[in-house]
This record gives sequence, structure tokens and C-alpha cells, in this order.
Amino acid sequence: MPLYSTIPISLLGISSNTPSAVLFPVALGTASGFITRTSVSTWYPTLKKPAYEPPRWAFPVAWTYLYASMGYASHLLAESIQRTSILEKAEMASTALELYYIQLGLNMLWTPLFFGFKKPGMALIEIIGLSSTVFWMTNISRKVNMKAFYLFLPYCAWLSYATYLNAGIWYLNGGKQKLSKLFKKSVQPKQD
Repeated sequence: MPLYSTIPISLLGISSNTPSAVLFPVALGTASGFITRTSVSTWYPTLKKPAYEPPRWAFPVAWTYLYASMGYASHLLAESIQRTSILEKAEMASTALELYYIQLGLNMLWTPLFFGFKKPGMALIEIIGLSSTVFWMTNISRKVNMKAFYLFLPYCAWLSYATYLNAGIWYLNGGKQKLSKLFKKSVQPKQD
């Protein structure tokens, strides 16, 4: 039994086992992509895109790698919880693993928001929250397990890029007009 953990035993069990830790996020990501595949092939191509959009084949390749590496990093965090005799380190590892599962849930929300509901603005707000959670998790991981930290770094980079793409798509497909309207309303003097 770990020295300290607030992680539900079922989630700690997933991350404690290397194959399940790696396969769990890969399976969730695959399922999420499968559910929204129609929008990806019909709606997404009709959108205006910002500069530096990667080819379509790059997304599943990148995400498969990222899901597998984040899953393995979660395994390293679970090991850190279970193997350390230092309470402070166990608490930090537990916090990082809690954030891992929170970000995984947020990650699974983004695809339905963007592709399923076709709401790039809502997805942009969501991905900013997701990115903040991942950066926080990564920073804590640095203090607990350097291998986990390094495994999370490509995810941080990709999320930064994905946030840029999401913001660009939102802005180029109606977001600019929404901002303009909002700005005009906020600077117009009130009439009595």
C-alpha cells in the first residue's frame, strides 16, 4: 500500500500496471476520434485554417505517441507514490497523478466540443484549461520523477501548438466578428 495517495484505487491500479497505463489513454483517444470521425472528414475541411497547419495524417500519429508517453509517465508517477518513503515526495507524486487523470478527462472533452458540437470557441476555452492543467502537472512531475517530466514535455509543446490552431480556427471562422461585436459593445457610451 502506498505511503500517501488520494487517487482512487482503480485509477492507481491502472497507472501501476505498465501495459494498462499506456493502453488506457490510447484506447480513450482512439474511441474519442472514432466517435467524431465524420466531422473530421466533412466539417473540418470546410474551415479556414491558420498558417502552419500540419497534414491530416500527422494528428493520429502525434496523438498516439502522446497518449502512450503520457500513459507511461503516469506509470512512473504511480511508482513514485508506491516506492518513496518521503511523505512530501509521495504527496507531490499523488497530486501529479491526480492532475494526470483530470487532464485526461479534459482531453477527452475537447474532441466532442470541437468536432462533435462544432464549437471552436468553447473548445478554445477548454483547451486553455487543459493546457494549464498539463503545465501544472508537468511542473510537479519535475520535482518527483524526471523521466515522467521529460515524457510530458512533448505533450506541453503539442498542446501549445494545438491551442494556436484552435484559436486560429475560431478567429478565422467567426471569432473575429464576435470579438469585434463584443469590443464595440464595451466601448460604446451608454445613452440615457
